[in-house]
Amino acid sequence: MMRVLVTGSRGQLGRTIAAEFSAHHHDVVQTTADDLDIRDAASVARAFASVRPEVVVNCAAYTDVDGSEEHPVEALEVNAFGVRTLAAAASECGACLVHYSTDFVFDGRADRPYTEEDRPNPRSTYACSKLLGEWFAAGVPRHYVLRVESLFGAAPVAGDTRRSSVDRIVEGILGGETVRVFSDRTVSPSHVGDVAAATRALVERGAPAGLYHCVNSGFCTWPELAREIGRLLGVEPRLLEVAMADAKLRAERPVYCALSNEKLRAAGVAMPTWQEALASHLRSRSGLGETASRP
Repeated sequence: MMRVLVTGSRGQLGRTIAAEFSAHHHDVVQTTADDLDIRDAASVARAFASVRPEVVVNCAAYTDVDGSEEHPVEALEVNAFGVRTLAAAASECGACLVHYSTDFVFDGRADRPYTEEDRPNPRSTYACSKLLGEWFAAGVPRHYVLRVESLFGAAPVAGDTRRSSVDRIVEGILGGETVRVFSDRTVSPSHVGDVAAATRALVERGAPAGLYHCVNSGFCTWPELAREIGRLLGVEPRLLEVAMADAKLRAERPVYCALSNEKLRAAGVAMPTWQEALASHLRSRSGLGETASRP
């Protein structure tokens, strides 16, 4: 049993991580920005002195990609310098640090899935802040930096109106709406349950420290993902496909950003395909268990 400190436990990844480690009999302490502000060294010091963690899983993040262009200081404080503060505290007490990053650190100009050896080239303030966070986390002797993308799969929480892109597509298809999707963005979706299980496996097994792409296997465009959702639900989706260049978003997004998880598999952690993860998620949604077919 390990004592695990989870930051950002209010978000979909944080609460799933906490549930995963708790379900496997680890002593989990969940924190939110209200009781642990990773931007504040004194707050971090108090938390570490109280909890004395063996593992720190950082799920705290500033995730507003476009907002980061208007509020770069806030993005850097949370995604970079807050990670530096956690890393210093984890190093001092000998704890393992797990930190999550993003596909946005790449420029999206590749023609095959990115590996951990590929050189990042961030194109937005958000992406730069996340890459800095990777570098700070890597300063901890025992660390895992896990890149995830297009997260989905967390159970809804009462009062929380936020939904993943996948869930918005599901709800739109079920509601007979026309669903707007990017026609040319290619991703490797990440089911939060699979990410949490992989995180725990890496930590428990003492896998080699370092950077891993922690995504479901394979890749797809958003229209392909939406059509797979429709197939599983037995509904023909109505899609409005929009090119990234026509979306006029404030922050640049990588267009092609499939990630290879071969390094993770080589470490003994095999991830389900994105189709399997999607089918599992649809079965778990209330009222859809009998509707979604197995792939």
